[in-house]
Amino acid sequence: MSKRFILSLLTVFIFTLAANAQKQKAKHTFSLGTTEFILDAFPFQIISGEMHPARIPAEYWRHRVRMAKAMGCNTIGVYIFWNYHEAEEGTFDFSTGNRNITEFFKIVQEEGMWLLVRPGPYVCAEWEFGGLPPYLLRIPDIKLRCMDPRYMAAVERYIARLATEIKPWLITNGGPVLMLQIENEYGSYGNDRIYMSRLKELWTENGIDVPFFTGDGPTAYMLEAGTLPGCAVGLDSGSKPEHFELAGKINPGVPVFSSETYPGWLTHWGEKWARPDTTKLLEEVKYLMDNKKSFNLYVIHGGTNFGYTAGANSGGKGYEPDITSYDYDAPIDEQGKPTVKYMALRKLIGSYLPKGKKLPDIPNPLPAFEIPAIGLGVFTSVWDNLPLPVNSVQPEPFEAYGQDYGFILYKTELIGHKKGKLTVTDLHDYATVFLNGEFIGTLDRREGINTIEIPESKVEFPVLEIFVEGMGRINFAQHIIDRKGITDRVTLNGMTLMNWKVYNLPMDHKFIYNLRSTGKNLTKQGILFKANFFIGKPSDTFFDMSNFKKGLVWINGHNLGRYWEIGPQKRLFCPASWMREGANEIIVFDLHMTKPGLVFGFSTME
Repeated sequence: MSKRFILSLLTVFIFTLAANAQKQKAKHTFSLGTTEFILDAFPFQIISGEMHPARIPAEYWRHRVRMAKAMGCNTIGVYIFWNYHEAEEGTFDFSTGNRNITEFFKIVQEEGMWLLVRPGPYVCAEWEFGGLPPYLLRIPDIKLRCMDPRYMAAVERYIARLATEIKPWLITNGGPVLMLQIENEYGSYGNDRIYMSRLKELWTENGIDVPFFTGDGPTAYMLEAGTLPGCAVGLDSGSKPEHFELAGKINPGVPVFSSETYPGWLTHWGEKWARPDTTKLLEEVKYLMDNKKSFNLYVIHGGTNFGYTAGANSGGKGYEPDITSYDYDAPIDEQGKPTVKYMALRKLIGSYLPKGKKLPDIPNPLPAFEIPAIGLGVFTSVWDNLPLPVNSVQPEPFEAYGQDYGFILYKTELIGHKKGKLTVTDLHDYATVFLNGEFIGTLDRREGINTIEIPESKVEFPVLEIFVEGMGRINFAQHIIDRKGITDRVTLNGMTLMNWKVYNLPMDHKFIYNLRSTGKNLTKQGILFKANFFIGKPSDTFFDMSNFKKGLVWINGHNLGRYWEIGPQKRLFCPASWMREGANEIIVFDLHMTKPGLVFGFSTME
């Protein structure tokens, strides 16, 4: 046998192996029929439960996916938050902690589930700025969600980078990703179909070759402005036959599904907990199951708006900031436990299984424990940790000073008018006001309070300080351009106040790490409290902040998010992975308290 013949046989063998490997990797196919989704040449009903990797510690991803599977889902829906992965312009993070979305995709595939990917660029989701990066707001006249070239340049960079993470996990490459959404609920915002078409082109140009879908409310104007020919139509929500009929008329020839079926709802600060009627939900899901309509439960598990990630609405009541918890009254609660709603949906969906088939067992709950009273002490104050100021003729928003989140102190001397009616136009979002170092009151965008009476002072040039907290940026509809801080001017009796010193206080990880105690200014509101506490094996807990007024909590440097005495949320979720066996550190920053209260750890939200 000649060497040439042996070499030829070896070459054929290698190519055969490679072909078989490729064939095995790409063994599934997914496409859009005229009315149904087609998986491997057969009609396929998507039963999806949505969860967001950014709202769930990575250590719990597999548990939450298994919980969804045990409730009867065959698919996981995910939002990807642009601003979570590109916090600074041009710098992306898809590798650390719960930003590692490829690890999430891998887990979904290992658990035998499919994926619907919803990457924005805008997503809403009750997430800060609807997922858009705040650095865009440093451009004073920028227009969003349209063909503004400055916005689109950032979008193109984001899509090109994200596509490299998604491509290996497409069903066409042997992965679990069935479809990708173009934008989100665009018909509720704008009507630039050139913009929508361009987004689709960008994904295609970057190698995304799975079907696309849009998601809009089931009204004629939303669907006309938000759908695209050739893309499946998602309805937020599709709960009645007439919803599906309308979508089929406006965008014919593609499947229509309920891309957001709501088992729960969001809650704002100062409201009662949202607790939607489960009876109606079960009726909707039964209709969808009976008629083999695909659907995505938004959300099956909400998780938590850790840090500064909670968004806000502006739906006719003024400014409505979202609470830290994203429990959402979802079937799987914030800590990952099944609810009564979960059990009812599991029973309903399970009743449609073929004879002899049954759902997987529900995963065991993750442990949660209680922590006895933690007595905090006064640690330091913002006044003892001020950076060097920036001089500003008039106060400007956070973004003008290169800051996205946290707090800014605006300080000036009163010349001319020294008492009377102070007006901040426009305050975003909450402020404590001081005159000559003495607290005189608060301003609150949520309540529409932007004025305060400045009392007479014996000081020749009284010192005015306005300490502003930027809460969540609006994430829906026409007011999403929501810069933080003092966004226009400050007047006293109509006189515009000039020449300010501006102190950036982002209260980020670096700022908290570098805090130093000096023993000064410990009676002026703006105090940080601190304690060490000791535990055995770490478990999940909820830190109860009922004895404090308004602020933030850090556990071992991790920002649990905001608390506020107006409720309804009083307890902040802390995952076991953020605590240590033995000594742990808690830091509480409260805008109003000058003496600390006690903090307790509980095993449940309520």
